[in-house]
Amino acid sequence: MVRERKPTSPATSVDEQIRRARKRGLFDDLEGEGEPLRDLREVEDPTWWGKKLLAREQLSILPPALEVKHEVEELLDSLPTMRDEGQVRERLEELNEKIRRINSHAHAGPPTHQALLDVEARVAAWRLARAEADAREGEE
Repeated sequence: MVRERKPTSPATSVDEQIRRARKRGLFDDLEGEGEPLRDLREVEDPTWWGKKLLAREQLSILPPALEVKHEVEELLDSLPTMRDEGQVRERLEELNEKIRRINSHAHAGPPTHQALLDVEARVAAWRLARAEADAREGEE
């Protein structure tokens, strides 16, 4: 039985592993290959990795009361782009369910005071805005 000789230092071991991986083509066609490294000019931030993780995984560290307020704002901003009334109604009702759940439980952070969304009024406003947008498109 032939044993592979162990490297003399950790750096040598790492270099050897990189050499083998390169030889097997494991570094071929990596995302961003040949492009400048991103974020090099950003101010040095010791928590950069955590911020990137939160963004990449679409995670939030906000307390539930603030997170739901943020979700309400995002949903209301996105309603005009939705083309289907069923989708509008479904998203509003899902968010109302989340608001009910958050308002009924004690959480760390600020208290929750988010009112439920009036689904019928929001759908009616969406219908009106959608009709106006469709009319403008028809004129063009």
